[in-house]
Amino acid sequence: MAKQTFIFIIAMLPLFYIPCVKGGMHDHVSIEKRLAVPTLDRIRAFGIRENDTLTYTLKLVLDKKNRPQYFFRNIFTPVCYTNECKPVHVNFYWDLLGNYVRYEMPAGKILTKIDHDEFQKEDYDKLADILSRSNSIFTDLKMEDLMTKGTDSLADNVDAKTGATLKTIKNEVIDGAVYTCFTLWHIAYGKQVIRKMQEVTESYIGNEMLHSFLASNNYHYQYWAMDKVIDRSGLVMNGFEKDIDQIISGKNLFTARAALLKVGNSFLVGTKKQNWLWATYSATSYPMQVAILKRLENVPLIDNMEKQLAASIAGSNQELFRLKLGILAKQKQLSEQAQLILAKNLEMENEDFTAQIYQVLEHFQPKNIEVKDKMSRYKSK
Repeated sequence: MAKQTFIFIIAMLPLFYIPCVKGGMHDHVSIEKRLAVPTLDRIRAFGIRENDTLTYTLKLVLDKKNRPQYFFRNIFTPVCYTNECKPVHVNFYWDLLGNYVRYEMPAGKILTKIDHDEFQKEDYDKLADILSRSNSIFTDLKMEDLMTKGTDSLADNVDAKTGATLKTIKNEVIDGAVYTCFTLWHIAYGKQVIRKMQEVTESYIGNEMLHSFLASNNYHYQYWAMDKVIDRSGLVMNGFEKDIDQIISGKNLFTARAALLKVGNSFLVGTKKQNWLWATYSATSYPMQVAILKRLENVPLIDNMEKQLAASIAGSNQELFRLKLGILAKQKQLSEQAQLILAKNLEMENEDFTAQIYQVLEHFQPKNIEVKDKMSRYKSK
């Protein structure tokens, strides 16, 4: 493949609302909202030449403050089979990291099947679903692996070549439009153009973009930005601490857990931070509670966190009990108040729990008379 060359053009063009009648809606809400607001945006166009015969224009939309918003491309490509080529007109949209967002049909344009049958609504919906899958059977397939030559029919041995069942394969294509599905999917997920989108976005990187990405509903943006503001040692770049707090306390379990694991112990120490972390723990989902407790296993705790953990042990299930008691057991020294709360839990009916609590208390060799008295009473049962 010939080396790519890029042509940069700056233009002022109106971008009006484009209805998604046939393109399908997907998860990147912030991008969709921008697409739905009539604005006068700047369009930066990149003329891309992939080889001697293939050139196309990729466009980046910027707002009035010159901030990048998303990429799009007005696609015109022939789809050829059975000695006939059909022109396909379609518009594709990507986020700023090159993740495919959606497609839409230009006004007055339609898609057709092998016998010139027009796509129906269910076909457009299915195409939207097919194009939304980044992990498709198309990924490593060539057209000749998929199709019987000179037809639009699946090859007899396609299931053997893909390792997928014939039913699964049929779910990935539209009957009578397999070439179209294959061609458009490879345009949506073309590695070279995605790399170019990422390079362009990198050229705009700055604190404003990083804050915006970290606060985005687009989890791809959050992961990307976290890699930029948290170094390998877990140190968070100055000025981005609150952004990371918001992700950890957010509703997306996966990004919250990722942020929690990326930050170093220094991010999780101190009175203010640990009081916030306990409040987050108390309000979050069970899987995130488990993640927070696992993350605290090697973090030095303030007295209030020790007390909260000790006090909540009684109402915990076996998993949370084990994690909470394990955290307390790993402290260099357990506060007297935390020891007293644990000692009161020796009166619980769960003998397995009380036996483990006693072992932890014994490890710290309490000097408090009340604690020692409760331990003696437990021991004498």
